[in-house]
Amino acid sequence: MFPPDDLAESAQISKRKRGFILSLQGWQRLQAAEFLATSQENGGKAYTLEQLGDRTQLSAGTLTKIRRRQKPVDQPSLEAYFAAFGLMLGTDDYIRQNLDSEPSTDPSNLLQMPLKGQLTLDSPFYIQRSPAERMLNREIRQPGALVRIKAPRQFGKTSLIARGLSQAEESGFRATVISLQLADSSVFGSLNQFLRWLCAMVSRHLDLPDRSEEFWNPLLGANYSCNDYFERYLLPAAESPFLLVLDEANRVFNYPQIATDFFGMLRAWYEQSRHDSEGGEWQKLRLVISYSTDIFAPLHVHRSPFNVGALIELAGFTQEQVQELVLRYRIAAVESHTNQLFQLLNGHPYLTQLALFYLSHQRISLESLLQTATAPNGIFGSHFKQQLGYLEEYPELKETMRQIVLSPTGVDLYPTIALKLHGMGLIQFREDAAIAGCALYQSYFAKVLGNL
Repeated sequence: MFPPDDLAESAQISKRKRGFILSLQGWQRLQAAEFLATSQENGGKAYTLEQLGDRTQLSAGTLTKIRRRQKPVDQPSLEAYFAAFGLMLGTDDYIRQNLDSEPSTDPSNLLQMPLKGQLTLDSPFYIQRSPAERMLNREIRQPGALVRIKAPRQFGKTSLIARGLSQAEESGFRATVISLQLADSSVFGSLNQFLRWLCAMVSRHLDLPDRSEEFWNPLLGANYSCNDYFERYLLPAAESPFLLVLDEANRVFNYPQIATDFFGMLRAWYEQSRHDSEGGEWQKLRLVISYSTDIFAPLHVHRSPFNVGALIELAGFTQEQVQELVLRYRIAAVESHTNQLFQLLNGHPYLTQLALFYLSHQRISLESLLQTATAPNGIFGSHFKQQLGYLEEYPELKETMRQIVLSPTGVDLYPTIALKLHGMGLIQFREDAAIAGCALYQSYFAKVLGNL
């Protein structure tokens, strides 16, 4: 039996579960507010733990846990720290840690974890790519907006788009994503066929009948007919703004006979919105184009949508963001895991998520992961197969990658080749020279391509 006082203390502990760690965003907000306060109130000198304790009414131990972001504290403690510097704790400022249970190693639970493609909107493993989210949400609220999202494959474009789409729908927008990756090859047989497919897909997503037959005029051409379909049918179908996302637009680059006219039409839509009267139909359109940097069709500067509007470029994770993920996956030895994974993967978003997924479910140890990283049957084996398969289709790219991994100083590349390899995420640049995108790629491709 517990004494009465112990029972009361036990109940209080139960009510105040210590299960919260500052997120990277929360830590940055707190640092900024604390720095401002030191300048205004402390002569520019950093606060000591004693001074912070007097200001926040928190113990030195609790303050240390909050600041190091490795051990959880209770939510009231975070709120007190924030309030002491004039801040309100938001839901994006902390990571909830469920201390009552350990990660499940049940295979049925493993399968529920998405390892490829879009992370769900409520995924705790989505990393804010500030200022990307804020910029996307701001831009699509501008009449006639055109936003370009550019990043190598598997760098998080689709997950970012999903969040922008959700925000737009909550604001009353009509919104749809058309993934060009899902289009059959036959769709790209001609410009006319491709634009008819686009109109039909957009109509379907908006729950509207496909009326393209009524608007299509062979004498006026496919571009004009598609333009007419949007201006006289899709855009006026409701008063609300319409967000159209064209995902994996780089696929069109492979069809130059389509790309020049299609992208020229998108540029024309943007220009029409610039000259449209306030409240006009084209001002309802908010266009987002998502693409990797695989290849560009030779577009005239005044017919290209890739040099107007707002550009959002997604890079790999920083070391701080990798540490954030290590914390979210509840992995012990945060610093060593962060340093070694960043050294191996250089913040590659998909590969980092994949590694942490297996580590967190104890399917592999960090030591074993590092030893078997380039093994065909290792956790990265499927990814290697995909990347190598793409290189096999293009011998010039394969040979160039071989030269890169065998060169100690990197290789100067022709721009088109550089764009293709960078679009796959296979390379990065050190000054003007191309080098492998990460140590993992360097080791694997040197082993596989080195003896060719």
